[in-house]
Amino acid sequence: MDCEFLIIGAGAAGLFCAGTARAQGASVVVIDHVARPGEKIRISGGGRCNFTNMATARDRFLSENPRFPASALAGFRPQDFVALVDRAGIAWHEKTQGQLFCDGKATQITDMLIRRMEGAALWLETTLQGLDRDGEGFVARSSRGVIRARRVVVACGGKSIPKMGATGLGYDLARQFGLRLVETRPGLVPLTFAEQDLAQCKPLAGISVEVEIRHEKTRFRDALLFTHRGLSGPAVLQISSFWQPGDGIVIDLAPGLDLGAVLRERRGQGGRVALLTVLGAHLPARLAEAIAGDLGLMGARLADQNNASIERIAARIHRWQVRPVGSEGYRTAEVTVGGVDTRDLDAKTLEARAVPGLHFIGECVDVTGWLGGYNFQWAWASGHAAGLSQAAGPR
Repeated sequence: MDCEFLIIGAGAAGLFCAGTARAQGASVVVIDHVARPGEKIRISGGGRCNFTNMATARDRFLSENPRFPASALAGFRPQDFVALVDRAGIAWHEKTQGQLFCDGKATQITDMLIRRMEGAALWLETTLQGLDRDGEGFVARSSRGVIRARRVVVACGGKSIPKMGATGLGYDLARQFGLRLVETRPGLVPLTFAEQDLAQCKPLAGISVEVEIRHEKTRFRDALLFTHRGLSGPAVLQISSFWQPGDGIVIDLAPGLDLGAVLRERRGQGGRVALLTVLGAHLPARLAEAIAGDLGLMGARLADQNNASIERIAARIHRWQVRPVGSEGYRTAEVTVGGVDTRDLDAKTLEARAVPGLHFIGECVDVTGWLGGYNFQWAWASGHAAGLSQAAGPR
């Protein structure tokens, strides 16, 4: 098989790149060892695919080079993907913070991407056995045969969710061709606690509360979910991409409320009321009980609390300091932070500077979006940039 584009990976970035390359008239082969394309698309957004975010900007991405994503993101915007969705007749809706979801099943997006790459060969359950330079192009050995390609696009994702086929192959190929890697770690992942801290969280499993969560100068306001292992929910997933082992995080369990002022005011109005009653007016009942118990104030009356005690109560709720011992790892991580070093890639085409014709796109690159559709937008934008590159010819 001879082609202009060999795309390794049939996920969001690979499928989109194939469609863009086909639109330029290029011959395309897409290979993947999995049985079904677009598996992360299928499970995303609770099965409805949070396919982009209208607030996409480079400051919503983590990278050793924060400026790197700007060119590709400018070349293919959220509005451009929405136009494709509209033309495909896929109904969608906007949730909070610019997040766009399908009204129906996420597989509509995969079906749209497959139709868009009409004419490309899609080889599933096909293993890459080797990739080498061959003159100005490449020769790939696969379990289905030899493929000769003018360009190769590595779109096989990161290490997250191995049960869905993640292998880290993209990093192996980067090393083979001499590209540098930024150390990888799980991102958008629940955080776990040591046994002594876990004792506080286990009884609260299933409780969700809006919080502001902070790691150094980064902060997010969203829902937190207590689990049997530690903490999850959108706020925790967001901060997990910034958190490093050994770091602490600070959580405000009642953002926007000055609990100290509330307690002092209620005390002045007649403090015979139980402290737990006042806390329960602003927090889920089980959480209020756990905090009161943790402070040794389960049966306490508000009238008996002096200003120092009230400050201690307020600090426990507004500045809850925790130190996770780890995360749930790649098993449940939505993305991989780190990857192919952007210093070795052209920002406009995602082409390896030292290996003309070899591109890296999507999750395997050191560009990681926030939760909320940003990583899909990076998949579309980086895939689009690489798919356009054949028009300029090899460098």
